[in-house]
Amino acid sequence: MKSKILMGLAVIAMVAVLSSCGKKPQVEIDATNAAIEAAKAAEANVYLPAEFTAVQDSMNAAMAAIEAKEGKLFKGMAAEKEQLAAVTALANQVAANVAAKKEEVMKEAETLLNDIKAVLAENSKLVPKLPKGKEGAAVIEQIKADLSNVDAAVAEAQGSYDNGAFMDALNKIKAAKEKADGLNAEIKEALTKARIKF
Repeated sequence: MKSKILMGLAVIAMVAVLSSCGKKPQVEIDATNAAIEAAKAAEANVYLPAEFTAVQDSMNAAMAAIEAKEGKLFKGMAAEKEQLAAVTALANQVAANVAAKKEEVMKEAETLLNDIKAVLAENSKLVPKLPKGKEGAAVIEQIKADLSNVDAAVAEAQGSYDNGAFMDALNKIKAAKEKADGLNAEIKEALTKARIKF
């Protein structure tokens, strides 16, 4: 009888030990979440969106693996802890890469701002040379309106740049530059057809 009681207690103790070995790795989960939040605070989601999405997907996969093992009796979490450590390292790497990407975007935006200002200045000099006929006046007014819209877009992009929103500024500048270049080509084509030197 005594041996059966001791055997029963031994089995209960073994089950308790084995089931407690696989506790949810909350410390690692918290560390990984903190690393992801740090990457987001560094604007990784803006400057490195693909890499940041990969970090989030990796975290979701790790959490799914942890949740799948939580219901099991014998659940070792060593592999999941390693997976969380890898996600943390990836999040830290992405956060570290943001500064370089931000600098690259800032320089590209600055270059494009200077380029578009030169195109706008050239367009402003060429517009008065456009032929003014019956149809020419309406075309000139339309071109002036388009140039005004481009000027407004450039001013908005400059504001974003000045506020440190370099990616937003870059996107606005690219759209404005495309429009300004198109207007420049249109103006030059009209001047060439009219045989006016520019």
